[in-house]
Amino acid sequence: MGLNIWLLLSAAVVIAAIASVRIAHRTGLPSLLLYLGLGLLLGEGGIVGINFDNAQTAQQLGMIALAVILAEGGLTTNWKHVRDGVPTALVLATVGIAVSVVVLAATVAVLLGMEWRMALLLGAFLASTDAAAVFSVLRRLPLPPRLAGILEAESGFNDAPTVILVIMLSAGSSLTLSLPHILLETAVELAIGTAVGLAVGPAGVYALRRVALPASGLYPIAVLALAFVTYSGATLLHGSGFLAVYLTTLILGNAKLPHRAATRGFAEGAAWLAQIGLFVMLGMLADPSELPGVLVPALVSGLLLVLLARPASVLVSGAVVRLLRLGSLSWREQAFLSWAGLRGAVPIVLAAIPWAAGLPGAKGLFNDVFIIVIVFTILQGPTLPYLARLLGLAAEGEARDLDVEAAPLEELNADLLQVRIPTGSLMHGVEIFELRLPANAMVTLVVRNEQSFVPTQTTRLLAGDQLLVVTTAAQRETVERRLRAISRRGKLAGWYGERGG
Repeated sequence: MGLNIWLLLSAAVVIAAIASVRIAHRTGLPSLLLYLGLGLLLGEGGIVGINFDNAQTAQQLGMIALAVILAEGGLTTNWKHVRDGVPTALVLATVGIAVSVVVLAATVAVLLGMEWRMALLLGAFLASTDAAAVFSVLRRLPLPPRLAGILEAESGFNDAPTVILVIMLSAGSSLTLSLPHILLETAVELAIGTAVGLAVGPAGVYALRRVALPASGLYPIAVLALAFVTYSGATLLHGSGFLAVYLTTLILGNAKLPHRAATRGFAEGAAWLAQIGLFVMLGMLADPSELPGVLVPALVSGLLLVLLARPASVLVSGAVVRLLRLGSLSWREQAFLSWAGLRGAVPIVLAAIPWAAGLPGAKGLFNDVFIIVIVFTILQGPTLPYLARLLGLAAEGEARDLDVEAAPLEELNADLLQVRIPTGSLMHGVEIFELRLPANAMVTLVVRNEQSFVPTQTTRLLAGDQLLVVTTAAQRETVERRLRAISRRGKLAGWYGERGG
């Protein structure tokens, strides 16, 4: 009976969390806030009264959940969209992290009288942007591709150095690490994580392209297993597991794998489940009775973060980007990047590390971070669309890319493409013959309003249609480019110079 009750309670929490996504979508708030609220209601100080105060278990489960969330982020990130922003994102994830930690630690040490070790830990907790929060909010914003790519790539890369820094600061009874030692240790762990990710990713692509699995559902499982192989392998080699898993899944997600869209859908579902479990667990871990006592220092620390530390990290990173000739950031982009540094599960999970290690005062830091995440996510999340429009960065009229899934037709050396025409696509109203696909490609079926039919050359396509396109493997890239070009600029895309890249 006990097991059945727990299963019933868990299922009810998941259903409630799924229903809350609709509320979060309408308000613009990251769904993590509603999940944290569910956790507070379930916890010892809430309605259900479940006693959960094991920081070590929370830390370990949190790391696993973050690995799943990062894996989904890598699989669903379009490399072509983020490629131009990666150099800037890497600077933000390294130099920017260092600046943010130092600025926040120095200011809270002076203004709040916080001991330096605790101040550095607080700065490390809050330095990195959260992948789940960034993906859930920013992927709904019509931002310029380069700016969106910078934010997505930064949130994927910057977990690794902060995790390393927090673990080093949490170890031992006193802060004895020198700056050169910290920098060397961080560089070594990042190098190992990079090497593992760049080794496992291509190897996984090679294997999955050549193995003929008996069921399409096995491909998503294999991809997620490869992500955990990468994470665990890099960690056992004393490298950054987070960086390794993000690089591996970034490679897998952008390769021409069989059933790629199904794999991404599976990963998205796993990430949602990981987010729900993670945030509910962290909400249960917090003690509501202790939060009012740290409200003032937490709000002061949060204001210093969003108004001083984050802008300083963006300004310095922008200067480094210009110095290294990696590009440039306009003042509008820097202003948006400064405000868009969303925090979520990562800071709370990191705050559980010194608490689990038994570091004196660590529980107070956990409470500080918990309040900062809630208050400033409410403040920042819903205001991002307005800020983007105010700064002239919103690209409202830009059509979204097509969602294309491929299934291999191995004996015919051909691919079957499933194309969804999104709302706002300029493919709406185009007739089949106006697609001007290569001679060895053909639209074989159209699904409209849950009814399927075989189209003719004069069939007019509509937004919401699903097409099945058969093409030879050699022409697949050409077909995809042509379809993307028409979706973006219409049947005269070639005249506008649009090539579907």
